[in-house]
Amino acid sequence: MAKIEKTEAEWREELGELEYKVTRCAATEHAFTGKYYEHFEDGIYTCICCKTPLFDSSHKFESHCGWPSFSDVLAPSHVEEREDRTHGMRRVEVLCDQCEAHLGHVFPDGPPPKGLRYCINSASIDFVAREDVGAKA
Repeated sequence: MAKIEKTEAEWREELGELEYKVTRCAATEHAFTGKYYEHFEDGIYTCICCKTPLFDSSHKFESHCGWPSFSDVLAPSHVEEREDRTHGMRRVEVLCDQCEAHLGHVFPDGPPPKGLRYCINSASIDFVAREDVGAKA
């Protein structure tokens, strides 16, 4: 699948201010404020920028970190991981593989079996209920 490329002006026009700052500038929303932090409906979480399916609700768990947390990705080919050394820390950034939207970070302190916690900004994702997945594809 071809990568999605748009100008910064196009992204600014399509996204809200917070969504733009998070996905295009690698900002982080405030902890415990995101619309999906305490959201546990059955469905799929997609990239807010390009609608690529990223996370299944069956992998979402309460981590008490302040952001939506997932123990796995829907498909490894849908995300990219990069080393992030900003803010004096060494972390692994998670991005959408199709449009390079910043999603959040992955940490090695999640539940078994993989032990991963994908800490994702609500502003970088959208939700599609399971019964609507085929209709919105």
